[in-house]
Amino acid sequence: MDREIVFGQALQAVRQKAGAQGNVITGEEVKQAFAPLSLDASQFTMIYDYLKKHGIGVDEPVDTDDWLNDADRNYLQQYLQELDLLQGAAAVEKEEAALLAMAGDAAAKQRLVTMYLPQVADIAKLYAGLGADMEDLIGEGNVALAMGVEMLGALEHVSEVQGMLGRMIMDAMEGHIAENTRSADIGRQAADRVNKVADAARELSGLLLRKVTVEELSAQSGLPLEEVQEAVRLAAGKIEEIEDERGNTKS
Repeated sequence: MDREIVFGQALQAVRQKAGAQGNVITGEEVKQAFAPLSLDASQFTMIYDYLKKHGIGVDEPVDTDDWLNDADRNYLQQYLQELDLLQGAAAVEKEEAALLAMAGDAAAKQRLVTMYLPQVADIAKLYAGLGADMEDLIGEGNVALAMGVEMLGALEHVSEVQGMLGRMIMDAMEGHIAENTRSADIGRQAADRVNKVADAARELSGLLLRKVTVEELSAQSGLPLEEVQEAVRLAAGKIEEIEDERGNTKS
């Protein structure tokens, strides 16, 4: 398998494991994850730096608040204040609730969701600055958490609960970020198409000393007619050098 693929998979596994452990992972766990690649000390130093920049502590926690913008910081502060009374859930309470939830107890499932809400916020801080608002990340994580507790019956051991819920929360947040990135890319591509058509229309209109039709612009510029028409639609009448589709010039 390609080294880059193996590296990416190992890095993803490290981030998921850290998320399930409160955003902390040991140096030994990192080395085990990357063992197939036989990395040297300098390469591990780069990995540790990368993890730190993404809010993951190696052997000790890091302060992820440094990566939050003001809006995310304010939202997170308010959110955590609302969860303040829930922060004290003991590990034994979580285990008891998890066991009952695995057995299908509805009240235990809801109690477990409540106990894990602070962890959703902690995991969301890992993804600060990666293309999604804190409020949206926490919302996606909460939905994944609610779905996750309904699937606990498939587990064999209560020790698997935290890891499974952590992975589901992280997967949901990463999926949201990926979707945001795709939407942003589509938006940029659309803007580039509009700008290209607008530039061509401005040039041709300057030569003809009048507004031009989409057909003329397509023929003279070599741009596909469908691309010109789509750009005109996206621009919503803001390309002033092009006549509207009914052949009337815009004032």
